[in-house]
Amino acid sequence: MKKNERVKIIIKRLEEIYPETPIPLEHENDFTLLVAVVLSAQSTDKKVNELTKALFKVATSAEEMYKLGEQKIYEYIKQLGLAKTKAKNTYNLSKIILEKFNNTVPNSFEELESLPGVGHKTASVVMSQVFGVPSFPVDTHIHRLSQRWGLTSGKNVSQTEIDLKRLFPKNLWNKLHLQIIFYGREYCSAKGCNGTICKLCKELYPNRKKPIICTKA
Repeated sequence: MKKNERVKIIIKRLEEIYPETPIPLEHENDFTLLVAVVLSAQSTDKKVNELTKALFKVATSAEEMYKLGEQKIYEYIKQLGLAKTKAKNTYNLSKIILEKFNNTVPNSFEELESLPGVGHKTASVVMSQVFGVPSFPVDTHIHRLSQRWGLTSGKNVSQTEIDLKRLFPKNLWNKLHLQIIFYGREYCSAKGCNGTICKLCKELYPNRKKPIICTKA
């Protein structure tokens, strides 16, 4: 099966399984989504949602988060990995958004990536989900499945993003990246599939016998 044929099957199957793609990180507005994404690094969405429920009751804007202070932010999120660094970044990005961007989340990759704790992936999530700019944030699930589905060499997430953007129509990027994440969590997890077990892997590669060894993101 050629790569473009696999792409068509992936689009069709994921749309059948996930016609709706709600953002898995709970948030109140643009700013709280940005914070939630920053906090989600090396943490599960479930845990982030548990902890931000209380945090977002007291701070839903950059101004409120800045006034809360770094130590109080830490108290809300201390159960997360890298909590001290995340608290510091959340406090500092809030200060910058308040002072430099008039308490409004900036709407460009360059400005977002200038904020503490905001890398390209986080900026891509915000640009796609908040501002509707076609983006393809690549997390560990997408990186893994892209290798299993023969869409990329898997050398690194940057290369995976480039490869996926070449293969999939631009108008599908924002929805598709969530669909792939959902599928990776539910059906094609790191331990639950090896490229030969889940339905989609078997449909794309019916004759594959050997497990696929994926490089990590």
